[in-house]
Amino acid sequence: MDAIEGAVLQMPKRLNLILTVIVACFFASCAQQPKSKLVSVASARHMQKVRTTAYTHSERGGRRNAVGARLSSRRVMSAASDWSRFPLGTRFRIVDTREEYIIDDYGTALIGTSTIDLYKPTRLEMKRWGVRNVDIDILGWGSDEQSLKVLGPRTKHRYVRRMIAGLQKKKPASAQVSNPAKISAQASIRTID
Repeated sequence: MDAIEGAVLQMPKRLNLILTVIVACFFASCAQQPKSKLVSVASARHMQKVRTTAYTHSERGGRRNAVGARLSSRRVMSAASDWSRFPLGTRFRIVDTREEYIIDDYGTALIGTSTIDLYKPTRLEMKRWGVRNVDIDILGWGSDEQSLKVLGPRTKHRYVRRMIAGLQKKKPASAQVSNPAKISAQASIRTID
């Protein structure tokens, strides 16, 4: 009987030791994660119910995006937006499908809206997508400056002037461009396949 009582008395000590080891292992595994993963998760911005539509190359814009590169349907796909809302180069992931996109195009119907137009390689895929409200994670914000560089030489179009005005409202008065037509069109975006 004394052996059983001794075993029962030792059980809480063993249980405490096991719990201590488990907690220590947990904290050690947290401390060993690379900082880059922690930063990337923290810097991602989650947006809910973003209105999305779809377009394809057989529509008016053709196979080229606003910076002159081919529309991408590979690992990181092309998307269009009002650049004063989602600037050129903005990368995002659709939460449900895990598809990644980069804003490298704009469309006249998107100006003044928060709608993102997703490039689809076929008309069938475009029609299947239709209009959807989706949750997205912003992986990296694009550049207002690059957006202005691309838009500057295109100010003859009213919708471009509206995007420029929206971009300039985001900047402090001292940094605004007095004549957007003088901005160089030498913008480049790294195409990611």
